[in-house]
Amino acid sequence: MTAHFPIAPKQKLQRAHGVLNISAQQDVGGVSRLKNLRQQGSYRAIFPRTISGNVEAVIINTAGGVTGGDNFSTTAVAHENAGLSLTTQAAERIYRAPDKTAGLMKTSLSVQKDAQMYWLPQETILFDGSRLKRRLDVDLHANAKFLMVEPLVFGREASGETLRSGALNDRVCIAIDAQPIYLDRIKLDGDIASQLGRTAIANGARAMANIVMVDPNAKPLLDQVRALLPACAGASLLGDTTLVVRILAADSFVLRTAIVPILTLLTNNAVPKNWRL
Repeated sequence: MTAHFPIAPKQKLQRAHGVLNISAQQDVGGVSRLKNLRQQGSYRAIFPRTISGNVEAVIINTAGGVTGGDNFSTTAVAHENAGLSLTTQAAERIYRAPDKTAGLMKTSLSVQKDAQMYWLPQETILFDGSRLKRRLDVDLHANAKFLMVEPLVFGREASGETLRSGALNDRVCIAIDAQPIYLDRIKLDGDIASQLGRTAIANGARAMANIVMVDPNAKPLLDQVRALLPACAGASLLGDTTLVVRILAADSFVLRTAIVPILTLLTNNAVPKNWRL
C-alpha cells in the first residue's frame, strides 16, 4: 500500500500593518490643538510639548522597520489656521525583503486655508535586498504654508554594507487646489550601488535629501539657504513661493549635518527635538 500525504501550502509570512490618521485645528483662543487621532496596528503617535505653537506629533513604528509586504499609511490634516508638525522617533529602516514584494508606505497630507504643516521625518535607511514603494501626496490651499524633507540613506556605512540588490520606487506630488506644482520620482532597481556611482545620478554619494518649502516668504530665503549648502547641493525657486533644495552626501552623518541648519532657518528654529538628539 502506498500512502499519499497532502502537500502543505506555502506558509504565508506575517506582515506588519500600520495606520495613522491625525488632524489639528485652531481653538477659540487661537491655539492649535489636536482634533482627531486614529492609530492602528504598528503605528503610534506621541505628542511632546513644543514652543513653536504647532501641534507636534512623533510617529513611532512599533514593528521596528519595514520589509516586503508590510503596509503603512499616514493621513494628516491641518485645518484652517492650525499648525501641525510631524516627524519620526528615529530613522525608518527598510529591511531585506524575502521575495519580490515591496513594502508599501503611503502618506497623504492636507493643509487648509492659512494653515501650516511641517513634514519632517528622519532618515529612511535602505538595507541590502530591501524593496520599498513609497508615495507622498500633498494637497495645499493657495494660502497654506508647507515644509517637507525626505532624507534617504543607501546602506549602513559603519557596517560596510553595499546595496547590490534591491528596489526603490518613490514619488512625491505636491498640489495647490488639486493642481500639481511639484512632482518628483526616484526609481532604482537591481544593483543600486552601481547606479548611484554613475556621475549623472549620484557620483558615488550614499545619502541624499530633498527639501521643499511652499510659502509666500520662500523667495527672500533663497540666498540664505544657498549660503548654508555644501558643495554637493543646490537650491532653486519654482515660481516665487516654492523653494526646492537637493542634497547629496557621502553618508548619513554628513547629510544630517547639512540638513539641520537649513531646517532651523526654514522653521524659524522650530525643528523637532528628535532631529537634535
